[in-house]
Amino acid sequence: MKDEISGKVRRSIIGCFVFLGVFNFSGAVWAQPVASGEPTVPKIVNIVNFIRLLEPRDPAITEDVLYQTVVEQIAIMRKYHLGGTFLLQYDALIDPRYQTLLRSLPGDSFEIGAWWELPQPLIEKAGMQWRGRYPWDWHANVGFVTGYTPSEREKLIDVYMQDFKKIFGYYPKSVGSWFIDAHSLSYMYEKYHIVASSNCKDQYGTDGYTLWGGYWNQAYYPSKINSYMPAQTAQNQVPVPVFRMLGSDPIRQYDNGLGLARQGVITIEPVYKFGGGDSTWVKWFLTAFTNGPELGFNYTQVGQENSFTWKNMAKGFEIQMPMIARLRDEHKLTVETMAASGNWFKKQFKVTPTTTFTVTRDLDSSDCKTIWFNSRFYRTNIIWEKGTLRIRDIHLFNEHFPSRYETSIATSNECSFFTLPFVDGYLWSKPGQLAGLRLKALINGEAIQLEGGDPEFVPVARGKEISRMHISWPMKTVKGKFEIDLNEQQLVVKWQGEPGIDWYLELNTAKDVPLPFKKVDAGAINCQFENMNYRIRAEKGTCSQPGNGAVLHISQQGGSIVLNFSSQE
Repeated sequence: MKDEISGKVRRSIIGCFVFLGVFNFSGAVWAQPVASGEPTVPKIVNIVNFIRLLEPRDPAITEDVLYQTVVEQIAIMRKYHLGGTFLLQYDALIDPRYQTLLRSLPGDSFEIGAWWELPQPLIEKAGMQWRGRYPWDWHANVGFVTGYTPSEREKLIDVYMQDFKKIFGYYPKSVGSWFIDAHSLSYMYEKYHIVASSNCKDQYGTDGYTLWGGYWNQAYYPSKINSYMPAQTAQNQVPVPVFRMLGSDPIRQYDNGLGLARQGVITIEPVYKFGGGDSTWVKWFLTAFTNGPELGFNYTQVGQENSFTWKNMAKGFEIQMPMIARLRDEHKLTVETMAASGNWFKKQFKVTPTTTFTVTRDLDSSDCKTIWFNSRFYRTNIIWEKGTLRIRDIHLFNEHFPSRYETSIATSNECSFFTLPFVDGYLWSKPGQLAGLRLKALINGEAIQLEGGDPEFVPVARGKEISRMHISWPMKTVKGKFEIDLNEQQLVVKWQGEPGIDWYLELNTAKDVPLPFKKVDAGAINCQFENMNYRIRAEKGTCSQPGNGAVLHISQQGGSIVLNFSSQE
């Protein structure tokens, strides 16, 4: 196998044209280009395939079919000299065929880790009674640690880790699952020294699992009392980065299935005909992933669970692997194991970093542009479509917001994780009524939603740290432009142009949706969600509830609106 260039070297030569500068809240930006070839934002790909021994939902998917799927995954990865991570569910871990197959992989480019779903053999070896319908049951109260007490979780971890070490001679460094609680992550870190974990992308109701409002993509350090909630301080975080799985479509995944009980799926998973199995979509996604101006680092996870079978995922793999290999050879991205990414993350970031995922050009049929922004304090998504801007999502993070699953067990077949909503363009929308904060102005006495051209995204620096995204949006409705800045704690909107424009932000939602707003003062919006109180402060601007069909009105003050999302009240 051709040796892969180390992640450290690749990160030093990933080429994209970025701007460094100094930004202040008066709206001025002094940007200086960085010469091509100097260190820029890393673009990291993990190829992660997880392995189950059996698939009870379809009698045609035999153990042989599942095993052969992994054989084919390995073959195509080795064909293109791509390393990656294979995660083993316990029933596959103790199967001799998988042991022999995975031991044959070169350890310098492949990693063997743990897939943390809990089948019957693991439960029974830990001395517990199996409650499942099949030897592997995907229900949240049976096949995941949320269905077991904290002390039972520790027993299950001990059994798995001890058997993994007997088989491979070491403890796994990476543990993935659709969701793992913070108690288990802490135990795995403290006793077995794992360095990376992964959980599901944001989704609502898919397969009965809801993870909604979290750190979108990339990775974060979770709170010690809530594995889905990014911590704000080092002392209250589990020091294991949690990487988000599955490579979501940054434009279409969010609204997919609007008005239905469950979201659909548009991801880079190779089984999906629109998504990872479509060459046009994959090329578009990887172009946005590698070319976008980003903060911190950009990340995506590709690969597939063997339950989908090689027959269904082959086309997607055959599309993706050569594209990823070519981009690696062009030094536009790094391919590495999850453990390598986890070790790099821990050396690079003491707390959860500020990151972005931007799209400056959509698929040919769409004019959409978007940015996902994350920090340890909040996430936001802004989308531009048909000349208009909509802030369709803002969720706040608070390390003191506990997960119900840290001390209690799941009693149903579904599981849900949330953060603190301020704007929710999915749950607060209905078909034909899209919720979001919109930029509007009073022009000749009429309230008008402002229209403009294409936004420009410019990463800017304060000192040596690239930690802010500056967005310049030229107007068509009036002469001038809006300057929008996203930093670790604030959203800043400033008008530069024709004087005397009476502009504001207005939040509209569908009717009769539950909202968290308890009290709106001129300088703050006080909210409550699942018994947690939190506050959004308007450092510039005046907040009100207009009663004209809008939920919230934020007027500019001196030509600016500054919202602070760092309150831990």
